[in-house]
Amino acid sequence: MADAAIKQPNRAESLYLGVKEMAIQFTFKPGEKINEAALARDLGASRTPLREALNRLVAEGFLELIQGRGFFCRDLKPREMFELYQFRAILEAAAVRLACEQATEQEVAALADFLDRTGPDEGGRSSQELVALDEYFHEKIMALSRNSQMIRTLENINARIKYFRWVDMDSKRQATQSEHRAIVAALMARDADLAVAHMTEHITRRLDQITAAVKESFSRINLVK
Repeated sequence: MADAAIKQPNRAESLYLGVKEMAIQFTFKPGEKINEAALARDLGASRTPLREALNRLVAEGFLELIQGRGFFCRDLKPREMFELYQFRAILEAAAVRLACEQATEQEVAALADFLDRTGPDEGGRSSQELVALDEYFHEKIMALSRNSQMIRTLENINARIKYFRWVDMDSKRQATQSEHRAIVAALMARDADLAVAHMTEHITRRLDQITAAVKESFSRINLVK
């Protein structure tokens, strides 16, 4: 009985993470109703823990729940993506300012070493690989803020914009590494204002840029269905 009690939360968490990854990668089409019975069958799960996972993903912004109709895959809305990028820019600007104040020389040097080991040439890496490296860099800076709430919030934002960022990265391949190096140089100089300026410029997108990337995202999602 004790073993079962220990394993059940692990199974529930595994189910949640599996459905979350499906939502991130748009295994369900934007706006598509989720067939709970079919999904439970495909995942080998019972309806109750699946429903709990779906409700959790609604709360986190990955799915939508329409009362009386059920769960739906979130849509790709340019305005929502724009607002998430705005929020991310504000959050990471605050984080890099805190990092300037609190990071050790060794921690900043480790960031510079990471850039040396992974660039400047993208080396034929896929957009997914480049986004993973980019996320690692930004999450390391966020960790240097020593603020657990900001870290958790950034993780949620990154997951919600991940598919969009795979598309967006195609136009940012050459610029990303040099922009990262400018941020690290400002960190090394303990120039918080410059670090904030570089971080904000690195992340900020115009609404028309986001609208174009959302259209491309829709095209790619529909091509693989």
